[in-house]
Amino acid sequence: MNKKAFLFLLTISFLFTACFEDLDDNEQVASTLDIQNFIYSGLNYYYLYKSATPELANDAFANQEELNAFLDNYDSPESLFNYLRAPQDRFSILVDDYIALENALSGVSRSNGMEYGLVLYPDGSNNVFGYVRYVLPNTSAEAMGLERGEIFNTVDGQQLVAIPDGNGNLTVDTSVFASETYTIGLADFDGNDVTPTGESVTLTKEQYTENPVFIANTLTIEGQQVGYLMYNSFIRSFAPELNAAFAQFQADGVTQLIIDLRYNGGGSVETATDLASMITGQFNGQVFYNEEWNDDRQEEFASPGLFDSSISTTGEAINSLNLDQVYFITSSRTASASELLINGLTPYIDLNQVGEATTGKYQASFLLYDAPAPNFSRNEANPAHTYAMLPLVFKTANVAGNTDYDNGLQPDVEISEDFSNLGTLGDPDEPLLAAALNQIFPTRAAPNKNIPQLEVISESKATSPLYQLMIAEQE
Repeated sequence: MNKKAFLFLLTISFLFTACFEDLDDNEQVASTLDIQNFIYSGLNYYYLYKSATPELANDAFANQEELNAFLDNYDSPESLFNYLRAPQDRFSILVDDYIALENALSGVSRSNGMEYGLVLYPDGSNNVFGYVRYVLPNTSAEAMGLERGEIFNTVDGQQLVAIPDGNGNLTVDTSVFASETYTIGLADFDGNDVTPTGESVTLTKEQYTENPVFIANTLTIEGQQVGYLMYNSFIRSFAPELNAAFAQFQADGVTQLIIDLRYNGGGSVETATDLASMITGQFNGQVFYNEEWNDDRQEEFASPGLFDSSISTTGEAINSLNLDQVYFITSSRTASASELLINGLTPYIDLNQVGEATTGKYQASFLLYDAPAPNFSRNEANPAHTYAMLPLVFKTANVAGNTDYDNGLQPDVEISEDFSNLGTLGDPDEPLLAAALNQIFPTRAAPNKNIPQLEVISESKATSPLYQLMIAEQE
Protein backbone atom coordinates (compact mmCIF):
# COMPACT_ATOMS: atom_id res chain seq x y z
CA MET A 1 0.00 0.00 0.00
CA ASN A 2 1.47 3.39 -0.95
CA LYS A 3 1.56 6.49 1.22
CA LYS A 4 -1.38 8.28 -0.37
CA ALA A 5 -3.63 5.24 -0.07
CA PHE A 6 -2.61 4.77 3.56
CA LEU A 7 -3.18 8.39 4.50
CA PHE A 8 -6.51 8.41 2.67
CA LEU A 9 -7.69 5.36 4.63
CA LEU A 10 -6.41 6.91 7.85
CA THR A 11 -8.39 10.09 7.20
CA ILE A 12 -11.55 8.27 6.14
CA SER A 13 -11.43 6.01 9.18
CA PHE A 14 -11.14 9.06 11.41
CA LEU A 15 -14.00 10.94 9.75
CA PHE A 16 -16.42 8.03 9.81
CA THR A 17 -15.77 6.84 13.34
CA ALA A 18 -14.64 9.80 15.42
CA CYS A 19 -18.15 11.04 16.09
CA PHE A 20 -19.88 7.75 16.87
CA GLU A 21 -18.50 6.70 20.23
CA ASP A 22 -16.36 7.95 23.02
CA LEU A 23 -14.33 4.98 24.15
CA ASP A 24 -13.74 6.73 27.45
CA ASP A 25 -17.14 5.21 28.34
CA ASN A 26 -15.90 1.66 27.67
CA GLU A 27 -14.19 -0.49 30.24
CA GLN A 28 -10.43 -0.53 29.76
CA VAL A 29 -9.60 -4.25 29.70
CA ALA A 30 -6.54 -4.50 27.45
CA SER A 31 -3.47 -5.91 29.15
CA THR A 32 -0.28 -3.91 29.41
CA LEU A 33 1.35 -6.48 27.14
CA ASP A 34 -1.33 -5.97 24.46
CA ILE A 35 -0.71 -2.22 24.43
CA GLN A 36 3.05 -2.70 24.45
CA ASN A 37 2.86 -4.99 21.43
CA PHE A 38 0.99 -2.23 19.60
CA ILE A 39 3.66 0.31 20.54
CA TYR A 40 6.43 -1.97 19.38
CA SER A 41 4.66 -2.85 16.13
CA GLY A 42 3.95 0.76 15.20
CA LEU A 43 7.48 1.95 15.92
CA ASN A 44 9.05 -1.04 14.19
CA TYR A 45 7.06 -0.23 11.08
CA TYR A 46 7.04 3.58 10.78
CA TYR A 47 9.45 5.19 13.25
CA LEU A 48 11.81 7.63 11.54
CA TYR A 49 14.63 6.86 13.99
CA LYS A 50 14.13 3.09 13.99
CA SER A 51 17.82 2.46 13.29
CA ALA A 52 18.83 4.30 16.49
CA THR A 53 17.15 1.68 18.72
CA PRO A 54 18.65 -1.84 18.28
CA GLU A 55 15.54 -3.52 19.71
CA LEU A 56 13.47 -2.13 16.82
CA ALA A 57 15.56 -3.97 14.20
CA ASN A 58 13.55 -6.46 12.16
CA ASP A 59 15.74 -9.33 13.36
CA ALA A 60 16.02 -8.21 17.01
CA PHE A 61 13.79 -11.05 18.24
CA ALA A 62 13.53 -14.59 16.89
CA ASN A 63 9.84 -14.98 17.69
CA GLN A 64 6.88 -13.48 19.53
CA GLU A 65 7.86 -15.23 22.76
CA GLU A 66 11.23 -13.47 22.80
CA LEU A 67 9.58 -10.14 22.01
CA ASN A 68 7.06 -10.60 24.83
CA ALA A 69 9.88 -11.36 27.26
CA PHE A 70 11.51 -8.07 26.28
CA LEU A 71 8.25 -6.14 26.60
CA ASP A 72 7.62 -7.61 30.05
CA ASN A 73 10.69 -5.76 31.31
CA TYR A 74 8.63 -2.54 31.24
CA ASP A 75 5.90 -1.92 33.77
CA SER A 76 3.85 0.50 31.67
CA PRO A 77 3.27 1.45 28.04
CA GLU A 78 4.85 4.82 28.79
CA SER A 79 8.10 3.34 30.11
CA LEU A 80 8.43 1.12 27.03
CA PHE A 81 7.71 4.01 24.68
CA ASN A 82 10.28 6.21 26.39
CA TYR A 83 12.90 3.47 26.13
CA LEU A 84 12.30 2.84 22.42
CA ARG A 85 12.31 6.53 21.55
CA ALA A 86 15.65 7.65 20.11
CA PRO A 87 17.82 10.17 22.02
CA GLN A 88 17.46 12.77 19.22
CA ASP A 89 13.66 12.53 19.29
CA ARG A 90 12.09 15.41 21.21
CA PHE A 91 8.61 15.17 19.77
CA SER A 92 7.09 11.66 19.39
CA ILE A 93 4.22 11.15 21.81
CA LEU A 94 2.11 8.37 23.26
CA VAL A 95 -1.35 9.19 24.62
CA ASP A 96 -3.76 7.10 26.67
CA ASP A 97 -6.85 8.95 25.38
CA TYR A 98 -7.05 9.36 21.63
CA ILE A 99 -10.46 11.03 21.89
CA ALA A 100 -8.78 14.15 23.28
CA LEU A 101 -6.14 13.89 20.57
CA GLU A 102 -8.76 13.75 17.81
CA ASN A 103 -10.50 16.78 19.29
CA ALA A 104 -7.22 18.68 19.33
CA LEU A 105 -6.69 17.87 15.66
CA SER A 106 -9.94 19.72 14.95
CA GLY A 107 -9.04 22.68 17.16
CA VAL A 108 -11.42 21.62 19.95
CA SER A 109 -10.31 21.84 23.58
CA ARG A 110 -11.42 22.89 27.03
CA SER A 111 -10.46 26.55 27.22
CA ASN A 112 -11.11 29.63 29.32
CA GLY A 113 -9.81 31.81 26.48
CA MET A 114 -6.60 33.07 28.10
CA GLU A 115 -3.59 32.25 25.93
CA TYR A 116 -0.47 32.90 27.97
CA GLY A 117 3.28 32.53 28.15
CA LEU A 118 5.25 31.71 31.31
CA VAL A 119 8.49 33.60 31.96
CA LEU A 120 11.30 33.32 34.50
CA TYR A 121 11.72 36.33 36.78
CA PRO A 122 14.83 38.34 35.84
CA ASP A 123 16.12 38.23 39.44
CA GLY A 124 17.81 34.82 39.15
CA SER A 125 15.18 33.05 41.23
CA ASN A 126 13.05 30.19 39.95
CA ASN A 127 9.89 32.25 40.28
CA VAL A 128 7.75 32.58 37.19
CA PHE A 129 5.20 35.10 35.94
CA GLY A 130 2.61 34.68 33.24
CA TYR A 131 1.69 37.21 30.58
CA VAL A 132 -1.51 37.25 28.55
CA ARG A 133 -0.64 36.86 24.88
CA TYR A 134 -4.16 37.21 23.57
CA VAL A 135 -7.74 36.51 24.59
CA LEU A 136 -10.06 34.32 22.54
CA PRO A 137 -13.48 35.77 21.70
CA ASN A 138 -16.63 34.58 23.45
CA THR A 139 -14.79 33.02 26.39
CA SER A 140 -14.55 33.42 30.12
CA ALA A 141 -11.35 35.46 29.80
CA GLU A 142 -13.05 37.94 27.49
CA ALA A 143 -16.09 38.17 29.77
CA MET A 144 -13.80 38.89 32.74
CA GLY A 145 -12.13 41.72 30.86
CA LEU A 146 -8.66 40.22 30.51
CA GLU A 147 -6.48 41.84 27.86
CA ARG A 148 -3.17 41.23 26.17
CA GLY A 149 -0.24 42.32 28.28
CA GLU A 150 -1.72 41.64 31.70
CA ILE A 151 0.67 39.94 34.12
CA PHE A 152 -0.07 37.27 36.73
CA ASN A 153 2.22 35.40 39.11
CA THR A 154 -0.05 33.11 41.12
CA VAL A 155 -2.66 30.46 40.40
CA ASP A 156 -5.15 29.74 43.17
CA GLY A 157 -2.92 31.70 45.52
CA GLN A 158 0.28 29.75 44.79
CA GLN A 159 3.36 31.44 43.34
CA LEU A 160 4.31 29.99 39.95
CA VAL A 161 7.73 28.32 40.19
CA ALA A 162 10.06 26.71 37.65
CA ILE A 163 11.11 23.11 38.22
CA PRO A 164 13.71 20.88 36.48
CA ASP A 165 12.22 18.80 33.65
CA GLY A 166 14.80 15.99 33.89
CA ASN A 167 16.61 17.10 30.72
CA GLY A 168 18.59 19.95 32.18
CA ASN A 169 15.88 22.52 31.49
CA LEU A 170 13.33 24.34 33.61
CA THR A 171 9.59 24.15 33.13
CA VAL A 172 6.40 24.82 35.06
CA ASP A 173 4.01 22.26 36.45
CA THR A 174 1.13 23.05 34.08
CA SER A 175 -1.25 20.87 36.11
CA VAL A 176 -2.03 24.03 38.09
CA PHE A 177 -3.88 25.20 34.97
CA ALA A 178 -5.78 21.92 34.52
CA SER A 179 -8.75 22.74 36.76
CA GLU A 180 -12.00 23.69 35.11
CA THR A 181 -11.98 26.86 37.22
CA TYR A 182 -8.93 28.61 38.66
CA THR A 183 -7.98 32.06 39.87
CA ILE A 184 -4.96 34.07 38.72
CA GLY A 185 -3.36 36.74 40.89
CA LEU A 186 -2.55 39.86 38.87
CA ALA A 187 0.73 41.75 39.06
CA ASP A 188 2.68 44.58 37.46
CA PHE A 189 6.02 44.14 35.68
CA ASP A 190 8.29 47.10 34.98
CA GLY A 191 11.03 45.16 33.21
CA ASN A 192 12.84 44.32 36.43
CA ASP A 193 10.40 43.64 39.25
CA VAL A 194 7.12 41.76 39.51
CA THR A 195 4.77 43.43 41.98
CA PRO A 196 1.42 41.86 42.95
CA THR A 197 -1.53 44.23 42.61
CA GLY A 198 -3.80 42.40 45.04
CA GLU A 199 -6.37 41.88 42.29
CA SER A 200 -7.43 38.49 40.96
CA VAL A 201 -9.50 37.03 38.12
CA THR A 202 -11.36 33.73 38.17
CA LEU A 203 -11.60 31.90 34.85
CA THR A 204 -13.79 28.97 33.82
CA LYS A 205 -13.24 26.55 30.95
CA GLU A 206 -15.73 25.27 28.43
CA GLN A 207 -15.47 23.32 25.22
CA TYR A 208 -14.16 25.71 22.61
CA THR A 209 -13.17 25.56 18.95
CA GLU A 210 -10.43 28.06 18.13
CA ASN A 211 -10.24 29.70 14.73
CA PRO A 212 -6.47 29.92 14.13
CA VAL A 213 -6.92 32.93 11.81
CA PHE A 214 -6.75 35.38 14.70
CA ILE A 215 -6.13 38.61 12.78
CA ALA A 216 -6.29 39.26 9.04
CA ASN A 217 -6.11 42.98 8.34
CA THR A 218 -4.92 45.20 5.54
CA LEU A 219 -2.80 48.17 6.66
CA THR A 220 -2.23 51.23 4.50
CA ILE A 221 1.38 52.26 5.05
CA GLU A 222 3.00 55.01 2.95
CA GLY A 223 0.36 54.50 0.29
CA GLN A 224 0.89 50.73 0.02
CA GLN A 225 -1.48 47.94 1.03
CA VAL A 226 0.19 45.63 3.54
CA GLY A 227 -1.52 42.41 4.58
CA TYR A 228 -1.06 41.35 8.20
CA LEU A 229 -2.00 37.80 9.15
CA MET A 230 -1.70 36.53 12.70
CA TYR A 231 -2.03 32.78 12.28
CA ASN A 232 -1.83 30.67 15.43
CA SER A 233 -2.13 27.03 14.32
CA PHE A 234 -2.19 25.00 11.11
CA ILE A 235 -5.61 23.37 11.55
CA ARG A 236 -6.79 21.58 8.44
CA SER A 237 -10.52 22.10 9.05
CA PHE A 238 -9.99 25.88 9.06
CA ALA A 239 -8.29 26.02 5.65
CA PRO A 240 -11.40 27.70 4.13
CA GLU A 241 -11.16 30.53 6.70
CA LEU A 242 -7.49 30.97 5.85
CA ASN A 243 -8.34 31.03 2.15
CA ALA A 244 -11.05 33.64 2.79
CA ALA A 245 -8.46 35.88 4.45
CA PHE A 246 -6.39 35.73 1.28
CA ALA A 247 -9.45 36.49 -0.83
CA GLN A 248 -9.79 39.70 1.19
CA PHE A 249 -6.09 40.45 0.74
CA GLN A 250 -6.61 40.05 -3.02
CA ALA A 251 -9.62 42.35 -2.97
CA ASP A 252 -7.67 44.95 -0.96
CA GLY A 253 -4.82 44.96 -3.48
CA VAL A 254 -2.20 43.74 -1.02
CA THR A 255 1.34 44.01 -2.41
CA GLN A 256 3.29 43.32 0.81
CA LEU A 257 2.53 40.57 3.32
CA ILE A 258 3.53 40.01 6.95
CA ILE A 259 2.68 36.63 8.50
CA ASP A 260 2.88 36.53 12.28
CA LEU A 261 3.77 33.03 13.51
CA ARG A 262 5.20 34.02 16.91
CA TYR A 263 2.68 31.84 18.79
CA ASN A 264 2.20 29.17 16.11
CA GLY A 265 3.47 25.75 17.21
CA GLY A 266 2.55 24.08 13.93
CA GLY A 267 0.02 21.46 12.86
CA SER A 268 -1.05 20.23 9.46
CA VAL A 269 1.51 19.63 6.70
CA GLU A 270 -1.23 19.98 4.12
CA THR A 271 -2.33 23.37 5.45
CA ALA A 272 1.28 24.61 5.41
CA THR A 273 1.38 23.64 1.74
CA ASP A 274 -1.90 25.47 1.12
CA LEU A 275 -0.63 28.61 2.85
CA ALA A 276 2.60 28.53 0.83
CA SER A 277 0.45 28.38 -2.30
CA MET A 278 -1.71 31.29 -1.11
CA ILE A 279 1.39 33.44 -0.60
CA THR A 280 2.75 32.54 -4.04
CA GLY A 281 0.67 30.81 -6.74
CA GLN A 282 3.31 30.94 -9.47
CA PHE A 283 4.91 27.63 -8.46
CA ASN A 284 1.93 25.30 -8.76
CA GLY A 285 3.10 21.69 -9.20
CA GLN A 286 6.68 22.40 -8.12
CA VAL A 287 8.29 20.80 -5.06
CA PHE A 288 7.51 22.54 -1.77
CA TYR A 289 9.21 19.88 0.38
CA ASN A 290 10.74 16.42 0.13
CA GLU A 291 10.47 13.54 2.61
CA GLU A 292 12.93 11.17 4.26
CA TRP A 293 11.44 8.06 5.93
CA ASN A 294 13.18 5.14 7.62
CA ASP A 295 15.02 2.74 5.30
CA ASP A 296 12.16 0.22 5.27
CA ARG A 297 9.50 2.75 4.24
CA GLN A 298 11.43 5.23 2.07
CA GLU A 299 10.88 3.61 -1.33
CA GLU A 300 7.20 2.94 -0.79
CA PHE A 301 6.08 6.08 1.02
CA ALA A 302 8.38 9.02 0.26
CA SER A 303 6.85 11.51 -2.14
CA PRO A 304 7.36 15.25 -2.57
CA GLY A 305 4.85 17.79 -1.32
CA LEU A 306 3.89 20.07 -4.17
CA PHE A 307 2.59 23.63 -4.30
CA ASP A 308 -1.12 23.28 -5.05
CA SER A 309 -4.02 25.24 -6.49
CA SER A 310 -6.96 23.89 -4.48
CA ILE A 311 -7.85 22.94 -0.91
CA SER A 312 -8.33 19.19 -0.72
CA THR A 313 -10.97 19.27 2.01
CA THR A 314 -13.34 21.45 -0.03
CA GLY A 315 -11.98 21.53 -3.57
CA GLU A 316 -12.16 25.32 -3.61
CA ALA A 317 -9.56 27.21 -5.58
CA ILE A 318 -6.73 28.68 -3.55
CA ASN A 319 -6.61 32.47 -3.48
CA SER A 320 -3.00 33.27 -4.37
CA LEU A 321 -1.21 36.61 -4.10
CA ASN A 322 1.66 35.63 -6.44
CA LEU A 323 4.16 37.42 -4.22
CA ASP A 324 7.92 37.21 -4.68
CA GLN A 325 8.67 38.31 -1.12
CA VAL A 326 7.13 37.81 2.31
CA TYR A 327 7.91 38.80 5.90
CA PHE A 328 7.59 36.45 8.88
CA ILE A 329 7.42 37.21 12.59
CA THR A 330 8.75 34.30 14.67
CA SER A 331 9.69 33.38 18.22
CA SER A 332 11.36 30.49 19.99
CA ARG A 333 7.90 28.87 20.16
CA THR A 334 7.39 28.92 16.38
CA ALA A 335 7.63 25.27 15.36
CA SER A 336 7.01 22.39 12.94
CA ALA A 337 4.52 23.34 10.19
CA SER A 338 5.44 27.02 10.70
CA GLU A 339 9.07 26.14 10.06
CA LEU A 340 8.10 23.96 7.10
CA LEU A 341 6.36 26.98 5.57
CA ILE A 342 9.41 29.22 5.96
CA ASN A 343 11.95 26.60 4.92
CA GLY A 344 9.90 25.42 1.96
CA LEU A 345 9.47 28.94 0.57
CA THR A 346 13.11 29.97 1.04
CA PRO A 347 14.43 28.63 -2.31
CA TYR A 348 11.65 30.33 -4.26
CA ILE A 349 11.06 33.86 -2.98
CA ASP A 350 12.72 36.51 -0.83
CA LEU A 351 12.03 35.98 2.87
CA ASN A 352 12.69 38.30 5.77
CA GLN A 353 12.34 36.83 9.25
CA VAL A 354 11.87 39.14 12.23
CA GLY A 355 11.86 38.07 15.87
CA GLU A 356 13.64 35.09 17.41
CA ALA A 357 15.09 31.81 16.15
CA THR A 358 12.41 29.14 15.78
CA THR A 359 12.15 25.86 17.71
CA GLY A 360 13.93 23.55 15.23
CA LYS A 361 11.28 20.92 14.40
CA TYR A 362 11.36 19.49 10.87
CA GLN A 363 9.86 16.02 11.39
CA ALA A 364 6.27 14.98 10.69
CA SER A 365 4.02 12.49 12.47
CA PHE A 366 0.75 10.74 11.85
CA LEU A 367 -1.68 9.06 14.19
CA LEU A 368 -1.32 5.31 14.79
CA TYR A 369 -4.06 3.32 16.51
CA ASP A 370 -3.79 -0.23 17.90
CA ALA A 371 -4.75 -1.91 14.64
CA PRO A 372 -3.04 -4.16 12.09
CA ALA A 373 -0.10 -2.83 10.07
CA PRO A 374 0.27 -1.07 7.73
CA ASN A 375 -2.92 0.94 8.28
CA PHE A 376 -3.03 1.20 12.10
CA SER A 377 -6.45 2.67 11.37
CA ARG A 378 -9.14 4.07 13.66
CA ASN A 379 -11.92 1.80 12.35
CA GLU A 380 -9.85 -1.30 13.17
CA ALA A 381 -8.62 -0.04 16.54
CA ASN A 382 -8.62 -2.37 19.51
CA PRO A 383 -11.79 -1.36 21.46
CA ALA A 384 -10.27 -2.43 24.78
CA HIS A 385 -8.17 0.72 25.27
CA THR A 386 -7.66 4.25 23.93
CA TYR A 387 -3.89 4.41 23.60
CA ALA A 388 -2.52 5.89 20.37
CA MET A 389 0.81 7.20 19.12
CA LEU A 390 2.06 10.13 17.10
CA PRO A 391 5.61 8.99 16.33
CA LEU A 392 7.94 10.89 14.02
CA VAL A 393 7.65 9.15 10.65
CA PHE A 394 9.51 11.35 8.17
CA LYS A 395 11.59 14.49 8.12
CA THR A 396 11.16 17.31 5.65
CA ALA A 397 13.70 19.13 3.49
CA ASN A 398 13.15 22.00 1.11
CA VAL A 399 13.92 21.66 -2.60
CA ALA A 400 17.48 22.86 -1.95
CA GLY A 401 17.97 20.05 0.58
CA ASN A 402 17.90 22.13 3.76
CA THR A 403 16.82 20.11 6.80
CA ASP A 404 18.11 19.16 10.27
CA TYR A 405 17.83 22.73 11.54
CA ASP A 406 17.93 21.62 15.18
CA ASN A 407 18.84 25.12 16.33
CA GLY A 408 15.88 26.62 14.51
CA LEU A 409 15.60 29.02 11.59
CA GLN A 410 17.52 32.18 12.39
CA PRO A 411 15.95 35.65 12.07
CA ASP A 412 17.30 38.38 9.83
CA VAL A 413 16.31 40.94 12.46
CA GLU A 414 16.44 39.77 16.08
CA ILE A 415 13.94 41.25 18.48
CA SER A 416 12.07 39.81 21.46
CA GLU A 417 8.78 40.77 23.04
CA ASP A 418 8.95 43.32 25.83
CA PHE A 419 6.77 41.84 28.56
CA SER A 420 6.49 45.22 30.25
CA ASN A 421 5.13 46.79 27.04
CA LEU A 422 3.68 44.18 24.69
CA GLY A 423 1.64 46.54 22.56
CA THR A 424 -1.57 45.72 20.69
CA LEU A 425 -1.53 42.90 18.16
CA GLY A 426 -2.13 44.20 14.65
CA ASP A 427 -1.24 47.79 15.56
CA PRO A 428 1.59 49.10 13.33
CA ASP A 429 3.34 50.32 16.49
CA GLU A 430 3.34 46.89 18.19
CA PRO A 431 7.10 46.28 18.50
CA LEU A 432 7.49 43.10 16.43
CA LEU A 433 5.07 44.24 13.72
CA ALA A 434 6.83 47.62 13.70
CA ALA A 435 10.17 45.83 13.19
CA ALA A 436 8.73 43.95 10.21
CA LEU A 437 7.26 47.12 8.73
CA ASN A 438 10.62 48.81 9.16
CA GLN A 439 12.11 46.20 6.80
CA ILE A 440 9.57 47.17 4.14
CA PHE A 441 9.63 50.91 4.85
CA PRO A 442 13.08 51.85 6.20
CA THR A 443 11.98 55.43 6.78
CA ARG A 444 9.63 54.29 9.53
CA ALA A 445 11.04 54.58 13.03
CA ALA A 446 12.70 51.33 14.05
CA PRO A 447 11.60 49.86 17.39
CA ASN A 448 14.02 49.31 20.24
CA LYS A 449 15.70 45.96 19.67
CA ASN A 450 17.73 46.03 22.89
CA ILE A 451 15.03 44.43 25.00
CA PRO A 452 16.25 42.13 27.79
CA GLN A 453 15.63 38.56 26.61
CA LEU A 454 13.82 36.86 29.46
CA GLU A 455 13.31 33.13 29.21
CA VAL A 456 9.87 31.90 28.17
CA ILE A 457 9.76 28.40 29.63
CA SER A 458 6.23 27.30 28.85
CA GLU A 459 2.91 28.44 27.41
CA SER A 460 -0.78 27.62 27.40
CA LYS A 461 -0.55 25.48 24.26
CA ALA A 462 2.00 23.23 25.98
CA THR A 463 -0.97 21.46 27.58
CA SER A 464 -2.26 20.36 24.17
CA PRO A 465 -1.51 16.75 23.14
CA LEU A 466 -0.45 18.14 19.75
CA TYR A 467 2.02 20.69 21.12
CA GLN A 468 4.61 21.59 18.44
CA LEU A 469 3.74 18.55 16.30
CA MET A 470 3.60 18.48 12.50
CA ILE A 471 0.81 16.21 11.27
CA ALA A 472 0.78 14.48 7.90
CA GLU A 473 -2.50 13.78 6.12
CA GLN A 474 -3.72 12.64 2.72
CA GLU A 475 -2.50 14.76 -0.15
